[in-house]
Amino acid sequence: MIKTAVVTGAGTGVGQATALALAREGWRVAIVGRRESTLKETVSHAGAEAKRLQVCPCDISDPASVERMAALVKAEVGDIEVLVNAAGTNTPARSLKELSLEKYRELVETNLTGAYLCVQAFLPRMRERRSGTIINVVSDAAKQASPKAGAAYVVSKFGMNGLTQSINAEERPNGIRACSVLPGDIDTPLLDKRPNPPTPEARQKMLRSEDVAECILLAIRLPARAVIEEILIRPA
Repeated sequence: MIKTAVVTGAGTGVGQATALALAREGWRVAIVGRRESTLKETVSHAGAEAKRLQVCPCDISDPASVERMAALVKAEVGDIEVLVNAAGTNTPARSLKELSLEKYRELVETNLTGAYLCVQAFLPRMRERRSGTIINVVSDAAKQASPKAGAAYVVSKFGMNGLTQSINAEERPNGIRACSVLPGDIDTPLLDKRPNPPTPEARQKMLRSEDVAECILLAIRLPARAVIEEILIRPA
């Protein structure tokens, strides 16, 4: 049977690294992101495995866009066994003093509501098949708030962790499992949205996207009888 997955935020960072790693292991992967250009860049990195990647542009904060994406996945890839919610964003003006209601809503809609919409798009068929793994790429900001992360980001990530727990609490009897991966600092383009982006020297000490992708694959590879509910990974 062909192994199938959907990875959001697959144009850069952890989403891209995860999609490429799955393709190398023989998975058929629907790669989801807002910009088609970055998704095509991911395909260009796949080499001989490029044929395993299906480009699916989507604004995950928009219910109608998610519905169209799910229909495209069904038509081009089929039923999926794995969903990886890796899409996320932040804003430079992130402190409570600076954070606008518009930016707060944008972050929560993308980071949390987007993950929820994608879960709801694919959960029914997983439930029918009594099989499925959902990975939510969260953040260590879901463990402890910090000014570095900002209030809206923290709220969204605490919510994502709660979403993972809710999936396990409700869907475990249906053969579905979920895992939150909570990384510390990762050297990804999201760092450029910090009020004071880290120096190249500081980035060298951070995690790489591939490190987090390895955690995601660990949770996916486990036998269906086992679930890792949470992985906290930080720079050594």
